[in-house]
Amino acid sequence: MSGTSRDALMAVAASREICDGETAFIGTGLPMVAAYLAKATHAPGVNLVFESGIIDPAPLELASGVGDYRLAYGSTKIAGTFYALSLLQQGKIDIGFLGTAEIDAFGNLNSTVIGDYRRPKVRLPGSGGANDIASMAKRFVIIARADPKRFVEKLNYLTTPGFLTGPGAREAAGLPGNGPVKVITDLGILGFDPTSKRMRLEETFPGISATEVQSAIGFELVPYADTRPAVAPTEEQLDLLRTKIDPNGMYVKNLQASR
Repeated sequence: MSGTSRDALMAVAASREICDGETAFIGTGLPMVAAYLAKATHAPGVNLVFESGIIDPAPLELASGVGDYRLAYGSTKIAGTFYALSLLQQGKIDIGFLGTAEIDAFGNLNSTVIGDYRRPKVRLPGSGGANDIASMAKRFVIIARADPKRFVEKLNYLTTPGFLTGPGAREAAGLPGNGPVKVITDLGILGFDPTSKRMRLEETFPGISATEVQSAIGFELVPYADTRPAVAPTEEQLDLLRTKIDPNGMYVKNLQASR
């Protein structure tokens, strides 16, 4: 696994969060790669939903966005954004995937603004369907590269709820979803302490120490005695990424050929 790219490690880790027979709300980038890897291996019965309302497509190549017409190929239904989001509101989405510009210790996300809201340093794309996914999917996974500027003690703006202020806060806010379960970074995999709802380090990628992960996080991770090395990708998974799912390296970069 030492020669495997970080992109591939992240995609494989994300794919493992998808269970067979589930309905998954998918975006572009590594979540799309992870979804098709899961579908090609351990979860052939997963039903994929895209925010554009394209349902369970089988594209000949990866799309560049959720509205890319390449996703229409092989789809079981094309129904529009309202329909896709209504599946969340009906409680039919088992898992969703999100990216973010900022994330705090409770898994809350900011994709709106850096700096003052009315006079920002950086104006970001905003929520899109992220708030809907985080609020109403049964669980969600965050994919974000580790960086102290991204993993922050205090968000510039709360776009999307994780565990809000801690235990019981989601329930008090009336949010039906169970919140974030994993944060997949390029250094390892973070989870959440069941008591405090704060982030902890659960798995490290090859050559990465717990100290290195902590140094890339802008807040103190909850100590966790069972931190372990991440499960290595199989040759089948790497070969699928390399030859079938992302052969052009659109999202998974520097994937070495089998030896």
